[in-house]
Amino acid sequence: QVQLVESGGGLVQAGGSLRLSCAASGRAFSTYAMGWFRQAPGKEREFVAAISINSGNTYYADSVKDRFTISRDNAKNTVFLQMNSLKPEDTDVYYCNGRIYHSATSWDEYWGQGTQVTVSS
Repeated sequence: QVQLVESGGGLVQAGGSLRLSCAASGRAFSTYAMGWFRQAPGKEREFVAAISINSGNTYYADSVKDRFTISRDNAKNTVFLQMNSLKPEDTDVYYCNGRIYHSATSWDEYWGQGTQVTVSS
């Protein structure tokens, strides 16, 4: 079992920055790919960013590319999301996601409880 706990959310003005953290416990952190998703009330959860097991590959939604950076520290069992140049439309609950792949089409997935990010205009 994997437990994920996010932190770092809060209120920030447009143009500002926040850094989200997700601390993992349980199964070996270095064995699972990590990602961030976000969700607004009444909307579907959407992909934000992802990072591979060894940090060799990162992926971003077009809406956050060049503004957000995902990184991980396997020694500290933590994944980060550095968010710069924040916009009001980035306001959402942000969720940490951990995925352990068994094959290209089969995986176990874990979610954190979410952390609120609010960007004021």
